[in-house]
Amino acid sequence: MPARLALAFALSVALHAVLLFAGADSRRAPPAPPRLEARLRLPPAPPAEPLLKNTLAAEPEPAKPAAKPLPPPASAAKTPAAAPKPTPARELRAAQKKLAQHQYYPPEAIAAGLEGEVRLLVLLDADGQISDVQIAASSGHRILDAAAQRAAFAMGSLPGSSRRELILPVAFRLR
Repeated sequence: MPARLALAFALSVALHAVLLFAGADSRRAPPAPPRLEARLRLPPAPPAEPLLKNTLAAEPEPAKPAAKPLPPPASAAKTPAAAPKPTPARELRAAQKKLAQHQYYPPEAIAAGLEGEVRLLVLLDADGQISDVQIAASSGHRILDAAAQRAAFAMGSLPGSSRRELILPVAFRLR
């Protein structure tokens, strides 16, 4: 019996060894997954329409009346003539001149070497008071945009302005 036991043991060890070494090939590291390739595509081009509303364009002339207007009353002759309506270019220069008095270049922006141009949409009340200031086109730097808005609000009003909306460019340039 011991010889049969020894033979069975030897066959068992041999069989296990064959199975162990035959399975060694299947234990190799799995192959690397294939490389993924990604390509970026540009978004479709936006339609060509203006970004900013042109508030400086000449206003259309009123339609001419068909009938002859009545002569002014006698009391109107005694009052002084009304001031001529300011032109858009004159309004813009006056607004930019007033804005320049309140504009400042933030020291942090100077230290960082930031430059840019902000376009502000200034909304006016009927009496010329500034009711709202929005950024129509950013300079790309939040600190310059905020400084331009603060300067526009600091103006308070634009007397003599016949417009209700005005786009003001504010340039920040280091010299």
